[in-house]
Order: sequence, then structure tokens, then C-alpha cells
Amino acid sequence: MIKIADLTYSYTQKHIISFPSFSVSKEEHCLLLGESGSGKTTLLHLMGGLLRGYSGNIKLNNTELSSMTEVELDKFRGRNIGFIFQKNHLISALTVEDNLRVAPYLAGIPVDTSHMQKVLSDLAIAEKSKNLVSEISQGQAQRVAIARAVINRPPIILADEPTSALDDKNCERVITLLLAVAEQNKATLIIATHDHRLRSIIRKQIQL
Repeated sequence: MIKIADLTYSYTQKHIISFPSFSVSKEEHCLLLGESGSGKTTLLHLMGGLLRGYSGNIKLNNTELSSMTEVELDKFRGRNIGFIFQKNHLISALTVEDNLRVAPYLAGIPVDTSHMQKVLSDLAIAEKSKNLVSEISQGQAQRVAIARAVINRPPIILADEPTSALDDKNCERVITLLLAVAEQNKATLIIATHDHRLRSIIRKQIQL
């Protein structure tokens, strides 16, 4: 499903990050561990095709990301990768429902309205579907961001520090939600974090 080998990325000639080689199987879950500045977000962005110009290999579903054009990569990413960013990047002027519609539109696939409503129901925010993002709580917006990441049924979900700013109760709630969504979608879940509370929950761990 995911294979990283001999991967390095250079921000400048003096700022070069090298990553350990590893692989993650289909429907397997994994933590990318490390303190701030260790390259966790950079690695997620590389795996998500958001950063290019790397050395080494990144294979997702047996496809080497560097072999694709920008257009091909955009389509591949839209159909294969759900990204949950540290900041939700929702469009506050749009409704919850319309924020979700953006994902299939960008991937060039039809909007499945019934599936969209099911995802919203599973995340307990269906009653907010017609609300503007600016009208809902931060916790609800986080769930909308998760819904947007899985709306295209991607086989890979990448989450960047989803629990680091949360108290214990909400940390447990969010990680339980992510694992449940990944299981429902038969997806591989990769979480970049320095939150040690997650170590006892997800067994496979890569230290950066």
C-alpha cells in the first residue's frame, strides 16, 4: 500500500531531511512519531503529493508519485488520499455540505449525496449540513474536516497532529473517531504526532 525507501527532501542545501525506509500494508494503521521539527509534517506532505522534488521513492498503491505529472497527481490524490491538516482549511463562507462537495468535484468524480449524508450522520453532524462553517463549533468543524477527508472513500488517510492540542477526553474521542472512519472505509491511517497518548492505541510506529 505505502512504501518509503531512501527518501530525502531538501528545503535548502543546508536543510536536508532524511527519512527512515518503511512500508505500511493495506488497512494497517501507523504513527509517525517525533518532536517538532523532526519532519513529520514534511513526510505527510510528501506522501500526499503536496511536496515534490524529493530523492528516493514514495510508492502508494504500487504507483511512484514522482512518475506522475501534476494533472495525474491531482487526480490520483483526489481518489486515493484523504488529508486531515492541523488547520482544517474549510471554506467558512460555504455550508458544511458544500465543503464536502468540493472533494469529489476536485477529484473529477460524481457527488454521491446519499454517501455524503451517511458520512455526516456517522460523525454526528448531519443536522449541521446546511449551516455555514462559520456557524458551527470548532469541534464540529474538525469532524467536517474528517468527513471531507473520507468522502471520496480514499484507501489512505493522512492526519497531521489531530490530537496534540486536545485534552485527554477529546483526544480519546478524536482518535476513536479516526479509527472508526478508517475501518468503515477499509483505509490505511497514518497519523503524524508527538502526542505520546496515542502510542498505546496504534501499535505500528515509525520514529523520525
